[in-house]
Formats: sequence, structure tokens, C-alpha cells
Amino acid sequence: MAAAGDVNSVAEFHPWNPHKAAKDVEVGDYYFKRKNFKAAEDRYREALYYKENDAEATFHLAVCLQKMERPGEALAEYESYLKILPSGPHAKDAHLAIDDLTQAPKARRAK
Repeated sequence: MAAAGDVNSVAEFHPWNPHKAAKDVEVGDYYFKRKNFKAAEDRYREALYYKENDAEATFHLAVCLQKMERPGEALAEYESYLKILPSGPHAKDAHLAIDDLTQAPKARRAK
């Protein structure tokens, strides 16, 4: 049995705060529009910390990672978005981005 106050005995949890998550997405969008993609990425990830599986934060993070030329991470986030909202408002864009990201390596090899 763990002693009282033993840090290792406490299960880690993330605070659920949808209002904080929404504000982080808003601030992330602000940075994204100014092409400060690293700051935008940080805010989208923070939004996901406060509200896991947030569709908007996930999609915006995917777009941000794609802009930062991190295709593997972007692909994973687009796929995550589609698991959360398969018919959501960004589903068509997510499918197009996935097609683009999966076709791009093949096109480069063909050259």
C-alpha cells in the first residue's frame, strides 16, 4: 500500500475545462492567422489537454502541423478528427488533406 502523500500512488488526470479549451483554440487561431505556427500548435495542444477529443482543436492542430511540414503528425490528427466527427464540418477538408498527405510521398517517388 502506498504511503499518504506518495506522488506515484496518485493516478494522473487532466482537468476538464471546456471553456479554457475553447479559449485556447481561439488564441491558437489568432497565432495561426499571423503564421506563428509553433505558438498556435502549443495552444491547440493545450486545448486538447483541457478537453480531450475536442474536434475543433484536433482539426486545427492537424492543419497547423501540415503547415509546419510535419505530415506524419498531421495525418494522425486528421484521422483523429474523423474518428471524433466522421461527418463533421471539417470532414471533407480532412479527407482531402489525408489524400494529399498520402499521395504526396508517392508523387515524390515517381519523379
